[in-house]
Amino acid sequence: MDTTPATITYDEFVKLDLRIATVLDCQPHPNADKLLVLQIDIGAEKRQICAGLRAHYPPEQLVGKQIVVVANLAPRQMRGQVSQGMLLAATDPGTGKVIVLIPDSPAPAGAKVS
Repeated sequence: MDTTPATITYDEFVKLDLRIATVLDCQPHPNADKLLVLQIDIGAEKRQICAGLRAHYPPEQLVGKQIVVVANLAPRQMRGQVSQGMLLAATDPGTGKVIVLIPDSPAPAGAKVS
C-alpha cells in the first residue's frame, strides 16, 4: 500500500487557516480514553478542540501553552464533545511519541501562521 500523501496545489494549501492558539484549560475527555478536551483562545474567539494526546501529555502540562491549530476545519463530534479545529503535532516514528508543535517565542493568540 502506497503511503505517500497526495500532492496538493498552492491554492489548496492556502485554504488552511493556521493560527496560534493559547490553551486556557485542558481536561481528560469524559467518554474517550485517548482524548483530551482543550479550551483555546484563538484571538477573536474561544473554542474547544479534542486531541488524541492523553497518552502523551498530562492535561495540566498543556495549560498556558501556545499551539498551532487549523482554525477553519469544520466542527466535528468526538464521542459526545464538539471539536472546533485541530492542533498540529508530530509523531516520532521510532517511539510513537506525539509532540505538539509550539512557537519558539510567544505570539499573540490568533496570529496567522504562514
